[in-house]
Amino acid sequence: MAINWLGGKVDHPMSDARRAREIVDGLPANDPVKTLEEIGEWLGSINQTAEFKLNQRFEIIDLLDGAARGHLRKLSQDYMSMARQMKFQENRLWNAIFGVWRQLGDGYLQCIRQYDDGLAGITLVRKSLPLIVARALRALTFQLKWRLLRYGPVDRRLWSELVQAYAIAEQKGFADGAIAPYPGARGESSVKREFLTAMMLSACSPEGLPPLRQEIAERTTAQLAAAFRIANAPDGCTHYVDLAAPGPAVRLFKGVAAKPSLRYFGAGKAVADLSQQIGKLQQAGAAPQDANAGGSYGRDDLIATFRHLAQYWADQPPARTSERRAGAGRLTVVPGFKKVIKALDPADDDTLDFSLSQPAGVGESWIVEDVSDGGYGAAIPTVKSDWIRVGTLVGLQGEASPHWGIGLIRRIMRDEQQQRHVGIQVLTRTAIPVRISMSQTLSFTDADRETERAILLATGPDARGEVGVILRGGRFNGRDTLDMMVSEKSYSLAPVELVEGGEDFDWAKFRVQERASG
Repeated sequence: MAINWLGGKVDHPMSDARRAREIVDGLPANDPVKTLEEIGEWLGSINQTAEFKLNQRFEIIDLLDGAARGHLRKLSQDYMSMARQMKFQENRLWNAIFGVWRQLGDGYLQCIRQYDDGLAGITLVRKSLPLIVARALRALTFQLKWRLLRYGPVDRRLWSELVQAYAIAEQKGFADGAIAPYPGARGESSVKREFLTAMMLSACSPEGLPPLRQEIAERTTAQLAAAFRIANAPDGCTHYVDLAAPGPAVRLFKGVAAKPSLRYFGAGKAVADLSQQIGKLQQAGAAPQDANAGGSYGRDDLIATFRHLAQYWADQPPARTSERRAGAGRLTVVPGFKKVIKALDPADDDTLDFSLSQPAGVGESWIVEDVSDGGYGAAIPTVKSDWIRVGTLVGLQGEASPHWGIGLIRRIMRDEQQQRHVGIQVLTRTAIPVRISMSQTLSFTDADRETERAILLATGPDARGEVGVILRGGRFNGRDTLDMMVSEKSYSLAPVELVEGGEDFDWAKFRVQERASG
């Protein structure tokens, strides 16, 4: 966009068009983090300068927005691929990326308010108002995304601003009009689609996804936005938002009182589209280009994310399998496959003594908030537990229990006091340490047998003769029959299926049969 304003009496370096271009041209060329930090500072100073006419403000913000775009894409990719140990750099990237989206959102919203107040410069940007609103919504959606990547909390301010921007478009009658918020970026959109992208992202229970799958979920939600539905009546919708009391998506339930400020929305035909994409992925050896959510993602991550979206956008929400009860007490928690093995069997022998005490320094103490047959809700230390992420394998031991259980972290949330809360699915409350090896290689007299540790999840097979076993990551291949030694007995494990794979573990099912001794 060409800058074409007359220099006014605005006390800001960017009030002069030539100087504004010089500042942008002088941004660091080879340090994208520093570039975004400086762009964020310039946007902040513009947002704090009330004297800009509306057309001036919009054109300067647009200039800085364009300068930030490529760096935002690159650093977002860097952030998603960054090793978790690089905490300082991770924080710097997050702050730089979120900071620019926050300042862009504030800037475009300030433009909207100036327009609504009828201040100087509105005539020159009247045709651009739908674009300004769409960009404000896009910036707010990315703020939501980056908050969710750290599992919240999401500011009430953000929900209020999303609704404020969308309501302007409804009032002025351009919510459905076709817009390309950015050239070549995600194609044609509309104010309605931008608003629904944010609301449907909040409706998909993103706190139950690890960061990479959250990224896929956000991109997929944006791609499917044209299929979503929003209406003034609940027919065909699953969620609602109150424009008079903004907040995240709320699942529709019987007895919701109808009122003019409610907007009902849902996935529309997007759930059917997701089912088709899942079918394509299951048939293909790799992810087809048209199913790749706008990035290079693995087939398993795409399938898992698409299933998650379809489940939470469906007409019926996922049912809770058991009642949740208020709980009290503490859990000792150890993270990851290796530490769980160590906690289960510190002596590293074949004993089945489940009362083994926890090795010193291995575990953390978490506060139990609620309990169900299927798991726990817990509050975790505020300054520890940097390893925590959705999908992490954990060992669990209650205060009064001699046994170690096994669980998976399924949900992470952070409240306004920065206290983290997790939901843990319990796979077993009595885990059994075992040894496994390739079939026919295990014998009680072979001192050099190649065995490795694993975790048996049941004291006996189920009705189909199957047992769940936790193996080290990448061990299950669906072909090899394994031998399992439990105490003084050997069993044959025929592979059935991989239930779930994590960063350092495979949770698999096997058909079990006791091997004849001799």
